[in-house]
Amino acid sequence: MQVISDILNSIYDLFISALNFTNGIVWGFPEIFPAMIFLLVGTGLFITFRLGWIQLRQVKHAIDITRGKYDDPAHAGDISHFQALSTALSATIGIGNIAGVATAIHYGGPGALFWMWITGILGTSLKYAECTLSMKYRKINPDGSASGGPMYYIEQALGWKWLAVMFAMAASVCALGTGNAIQAFTVADQLKSDFSIDVHITGLVIMVLVAVVILGGIKRIGRVTSILTPMMTVIYVLGALLILILNADKVPGAFSTIVSSAFTPQGATAGFAGATFMHCLVWGIKRGLFSNEAGQGSAPIAHAAAKTDEPVREGTVAMMGPYIDTLTICTLTGLAIVVTGAWDAVDAAGVGLKLNSSPLTSHAFSVGLPFLNGNGGYIVTAAVLLFATSTIIAWSYYGDRSIQYLFGDKAIKPYRWLFCIMVYFGAVNELEAVWTFGDIALGVMAIPNLIALVALSGVLKKMTDEYYSREHKPFK
Repeated sequence: MQVISDILNSIYDLFISALNFTNGIVWGFPEIFPAMIFLLVGTGLFITFRLGWIQLRQVKHAIDITRGKYDDPAHAGDISHFQALSTALSATIGIGNIAGVATAIHYGGPGALFWMWITGILGTSLKYAECTLSMKYRKINPDGSASGGPMYYIEQALGWKWLAVMFAMAASVCALGTGNAIQAFTVADQLKSDFSIDVHITGLVIMVLVAVVILGGIKRIGRVTSILTPMMTVIYVLGALLILILNADKVPGAFSTIVSSAFTPQGATAGFAGATFMHCLVWGIKRGLFSNEAGQGSAPIAHAAAKTDEPVREGTVAMMGPYIDTLTICTLTGLAIVVTGAWDAVDAAGVGLKLNSSPLTSHAFSVGLPFLNGNGGYIVTAAVLLFATSTIIAWSYYGDRSIQYLFGDKAIKPYRWLFCIMVYFGAVNELEAVWTFGDIALGVMAIPNLIALVALSGVLKKMTDEYYSREHKPFK
């Protein structure tokens, strides 16, 4: 038996090494050339300047659209502007805001949050760009439902079928990893930490819950996410704000620490992982992209289902995502971790706790809300459960739209069943393998989309200028 165990451990170690090597190829090796970082930031800067900082100029219009001021039920599509934003936010507001921020700070130090902010600021213009193009080139199916996303504008506008197929394949895999396995793992890990619930039980329960929702299609997904996401966001944000209010005297120092350590990193793990500027930058941008998904090409799939005949209008709604996700919720999480000292916490013997992922955020809430007698972490537990579930539900739609593009309608139902099964496997696997797999899929998915955004920037600018040159009256 020992021989078999040693063989299995060797195979697993080889698997992890292969994942890490592949991750290095996709993202670039931080100490040599972080290729993906330059591609993401470079594209964000290019689109931002090409569109004249639209993310700052059109915030009021974005809010008006989201409020339903321009909704017309007669327009083609499946869901309202608000439901489209809720579905997209359900896929972004979640583990990235809780576990992702904590992981970035664990490995890259507090300065990683600064680079998450940079990703969020540039991400607003990327979200606008990809969602506007997705609406313009979406396909209305015979049953009246809509299908859209980067694979459609890559093929139709550029004629690069091979790149569209590459994106769709990466998206269908990414949905199983980033949007599914990582979420299920984090829930199982949190419930095991708090209540000693076996990960197998958690995996099975979530699998059943997800199956009930996603087998009902995008309209049921839209209804569920438009309730779950706002409700849990309010509870989580109020908890984080309360921590900052109770530690108001430490907030200025926390901001100072975050900004200064962005350029002179101080990782919680000490040693090599958090000790270099490049690692801090890479961890911040990786987790920033994981959090808001800007440039990745996932959100356009949800926004393409919105009821509107104005592509720019939906793109304007979409750019609110990173404001809510990264610049607000991730910031609150990061500040809570820093002001409470949770990122560098030690036990009674003075030994570093070295907490990571959602348990680190949970510890910050327990320390930061002392009047709850150590139970503040349960707010994070509830947030992890609801955020992760809504994220899994939203990503199931991204995956089945990608599979539909590749293989047609007949492949959707088998993929949904595979997606449900993957919930269980994600819950019972190991943290390193799950996160690395998700990072690889996320990077491979982003590359074709970022190339397309640059290539179609001229079309995008023309659409933007034409839309904002007109007067827009609310729907009566």
